[in-house]
Amino acid sequence: MSTATDMLVSRKYAKRSGLAEIWYRLKTNKGAIAGFTIIVIILLITLYSILFIDFEEVTAMNAANRLQPPSLEHPFGTDDMGRDLFLRTLYGSRYSLLIGVGGVSISLIIGLILGSVAGYFGGLVDDLIMRFSDILASVPVFLMGMVIVTVLGQSLQNLIIAVGVTAIPEFTRITRSSVLVVRNQEFVEAANAIGMSNLAIIFTQVVPNGLSPIIVTVTSRIGAAIIEAAALSFLGFGIPVPHPEWGLLVSEGRNYIRTAPNLTYFPGLFIMITVFAFNILGDGLRDALDPKLKK
Repeated sequence: MSTATDMLVSRKYAKRSGLAEIWYRLKTNKGAIAGFTIIVIILLITLYSILFIDFEEVTAMNAANRLQPPSLEHPFGTDDMGRDLFLRTLYGSRYSLLIGVGGVSISLIIGLILGSVAGYFGGLVDDLIMRFSDILASVPVFLMGMVIVTVLGQSLQNLIIAVGVTAIPEFTRITRSSVLVVRNQEFVEAANAIGMSNLAIIFTQVVPNGLSPIIVTVTSRIGAAIIEAAALSFLGFGIPVPHPEWGLLVSEGRNYIRTAPNLTYFPGLFIMITVFAFNILGDGLRDALDPKLKK
């Protein structure tokens, strides 16, 4: 009996590896698990829309069914052209997620390169890169997005570029801060002593050991990118009609906010829930990756 008890105690207090400790802390955070679950559900909805919903199905107009209230046949009702809002909302999930992930990927790659180079080399290189970042950050996010979309034209790809460019300063600063903390560590000096090149040291030694705040920023920034894309679509600078992106659905329904509020409620609810899920997941990752909270 005592042997079994000793085994349970030893398992409970056994030293975990770094990744195991992070996963243990993450899975004990109810908010992070809730956010992760919601994101998985949204991804499954997106996969369902890709496999089983045709573009013609969500764009086919039926004047006889226009502005129908929610019902069993049309769970979210129909819009002013008789199109099923439920199918259009599900179909639009692919655009919002693609914009969020694609835009953050662009800003992450560029910001990671600029921030790591600035933080590692310092001096004039650091000054030039950070002044460029300051200039970019001084332009209001939505103004920059509208300018980029106006110059390049309205399309999904250009909206992703617009969302990605606006977040470059944030990732540049976060990466630079992480590199400044790591660059004087002993393992960096050892890599330099054995003759590794500066670029090799940056991307194999420095950046991997300063990823924690960057990972957290990626998660929270995806939610912000979805809001930014929805706002640009609402203002008429997003994906052109008839593609049912969530922000565009809210914009199309605003003219009927008094007579058919469901046209704005349901797409807006999907935006809110998705952004909320990414934010609370980011908070959970921040707590799990924070070394000060490790016991």
